[in-house]
Amino acid sequence: MDKRSLLIGLHASQGLGWKRIEQIVTRDDNWVHALDFSAADWMERGLGAELALSLSKTFTHNWLEARMERLRQLDIFPLTIFDPEYPLLMKEANRPPWVLYGKGHMKLLAAPSVAMVGTRIPTAYGRKVCMMLTEALCERGFAIVSGLARGIDGLCHEAALQSGGMTVAVLGTAIDVVYPPENTSLYEMIAEQGLILSEYPPGTPGHPGLFPQRNRIIAGLAHGTVVVEADARSGSLITADAALEAGRDVFAVPGPITSPKSRGTLNLIKQGAKLVTEPKDILEEYEHLLPARPGMKEGNSLSIKLTDEERRIYHMLEQDNCTLDELLNKTDWDFGHLHSVLLSLIMKKEVVQLPGSVYKVI
Repeated sequence: MDKRSLLIGLHASQGLGWKRIEQIVTRDDNWVHALDFSAADWMERGLGAELALSLSKTFTHNWLEARMERLRQLDIFPLTIFDPEYPLLMKEANRPPWVLYGKGHMKLLAAPSVAMVGTRIPTAYGRKVCMMLTEALCERGFAIVSGLARGIDGLCHEAALQSGGMTVAVLGTAIDVVYPPENTSLYEMIAEQGLILSEYPPGTPGHPGLFPQRNRIIAGLAHGTVVVEADARSGSLITADAALEAGRDVFAVPGPITSPKSRGTLNLIKQGAKLVTEPKDILEEYEHLLPARPGMKEGNSLSIKLTDEERRIYHMLEQDNCTLDELLNKTDWDFGHLHSVLLSLIMKKEVVQLPGSVYKVI
């Protein structure tokens, strides 16, 4: 059995947390024979007698193969720290997950990304700012990372999807559990168009303590974290702290000094977070990560510009090539309208049609 499969098994085993897995995989290379370990072998790696005896009986080839098959049935891909696709930014953060479980488009992990978090009960001002920043960041090719929570998190994901951008939702529950339940439709849309991630495998019981742990992943996946609205005790501040601990940028949106929803962000600004009043305040920090602006050809004095609808299709095709039927499902447009937008993009030499009515960006 290869190392990645064994790590997936260890990660899913009862009683093995982050530190204990570290003890097992860093002690020596013999852990690759873990499926044949006796209780004494497990105890040599720092486990208590009861847990060691349990693993000697349950950590078997059949058990591990059944776990892997279950993931395949649920269309969940496990990404281990040994995999080349594992995000480098996450590896550099504090306590990177040994395994991440995903549903959707794993290649979004290679895109430049910004985390955006905030209160679960935003004001009208917070909602407007959230939508404005998300749309601008998506337009420039950033993936928006957030936590699928009520309020700002959910709004960020929705705005990213509506603008044809990329979004990654990091759960504080098992990968197959949606919380809050009212975000089930959003979860399904992100799984189809973006990426759902969790540190917790299917079957992990829910617990409030899991949510603060996932905040380090939200911050760890991103180049910087933007806090839109947050009161003085908001969980969003945990994400900001995790970003600072990982050596990442922290941005905060100012608000009225009389608003409880702005106390957390105003405190962050006092402590040195970069104040954000427009998307440029974030974008200027990451110009080196960004490709040429879609629809703005370098060296062309006439600078071909895209309409909002053309830009939406362009961003969808940036994520992956799509057939005409797939674009119809994603946009919910009628055939004639979609065809005219695609034709315009082809004439502007932004998109090309491949055999089988498949479209891709040039």
